[in-house]
Amino acid sequence: MEKLTIVSVDGHAQMPPEAWPKFLDKRYHDHLPALIKENASYTKISGHFLGRLHNSDLYDIYDTDHALRNGGIMGVWNCKTRIQEMDREGIAGEFVYSGDPRASGLFYQSSNWTTTMELCQAGVKAYNRWLLDEFGSESDRLFLIGIIGSAPWRDVDEMIVELDWLADHGFKATSVPGFTAYPGQPPLFDKYWDPFWARCQERDITLWMHAGQGEGQGELGSIFQRIGDQIDEETGDVGTAVDKLAKEFFKGKIFSSIKPRRAMWQMMMGGVFDRFPKLRLMLSEIYGDWLGPTFKYLDEQFEQNRASLPARLKPSEYYKANCMNGLSFIRRCEVDLRHDLGVERLAFGRDYPHGEGTWPNTIPWLRDALGGVPKDEAIGIMGGNAMRFLKLDKARLDAIAQRIGPSMDAVFGEHPPLPDKLIAHFNSRAQYLGAPECETRIPEIDRAMKEDLWRAKAFA
Repeated sequence: MEKLTIVSVDGHAQMPPEAWPKFLDKRYHDHLPALIKENASYTKISGHFLGRLHNSDLYDIYDTDHALRNGGIMGVWNCKTRIQEMDREGIAGEFVYSGDPRASGLFYQSSNWTTTMELCQAGVKAYNRWLLDEFGSESDRLFLIGIIGSAPWRDVDEMIVELDWLADHGFKATSVPGFTAYPGQPPLFDKYWDPFWARCQERDITLWMHAGQGEGQGELGSIFQRIGDQIDEETGDVGTAVDKLAKEFFKGKIFSSIKPRRAMWQMMMGGVFDRFPKLRLMLSEIYGDWLGPTFKYLDEQFEQNRASLPARLKPSEYYKANCMNGLSFIRRCEVDLRHDLGVERLAFGRDYPHGEGTWPNTIPWLRDALGGVPKDEAIGIMGGNAMRFLKLDKARLDAIAQRIGPSMDAVFGEHPPLPDKLIAHFNSRAQYLGAPECETRIPEIDRAMKEDLWRAKAFA
């Protein structure tokens, strides 16, 4: 029986606090007590937020396989559990990126409290080495993403040393410089970064542009800290504070932020893909409903300013040649708009094990979202496009899928509609039924673009 080969381009991992002393350089261990205190505050708040997405009172609606109730979420830092959950959902391969609400990052995240750049770099190096130690044994199925972009580097040579370490140890990708923003970093159209782009191209390392790109170290952490202090001082309603946090940051900022798009267009307008034409840029967990309107605007700006820009092609042409968008927790509006810049440039991410992701309902979610579109398009989104673009071993992944993958009928066969309550839960945790962005963000994009054009012309 023919099976579907599903590749998720968005899964998450986080180093558990008990591993911090093992992987963090001993010179920085005296900072761990403060991080442990920070972690207690962070998880108190994020746990309430997560509980609203993975609602325990609605388990009978969306956790029918008992994946949550049996601890499947612990694959965030346990390889054996992660593989078990991949097998249960029929996921042949998955890319693994940092970040999860169950533990603080090791100093370097926007959600950490503000600290020194030296500590942040030590934390990034520790995370990369833990990720290899925990998940590197499953290199046929788990594709590791380093987090160079979360660290401050004193010069590009220092970055390249870490990049070579990633490549030497089988990592497939790294985050883009400036994922976590630090003072003094040049814009991505600055040729300062050219030696790094060159080494990524040489070592065949994909650049990964994930939700959260461009948020400052400690930026979200300051919000968590403020709400935590408010709760402690007022012994107030944690739920009300978490609702405020959700409105202030998560729904309005993370997944629909223009900052990842800005980093992308800085590379495009700055001619990075002209100088390094084999570079690959993967966009992940930043929605896809913006592609058509945003690139229409970007192409117009390019045409108006092309004489004074380093770039030789329109942004949409770079996208079609060098980029792909991974639709995490894929939504109906994105399926409807799948041809905006080419359905062959779309992939799928389940965002395991985050509350807004498709896990633990990936197959019914895909059936509802993609079961009614042409089969070749759906198969491409579910894995074929990513295997081609990211140069994965298709034969090996197909063989894994023959063992654990879902049947074609599981997605494309005749099935009763999903229960209304399950669809409602998809929507409450991931805006599954949400309206597309359309042109609503163009004024915000225009303000950022005008600033970048003014600066980029100096690099022509």
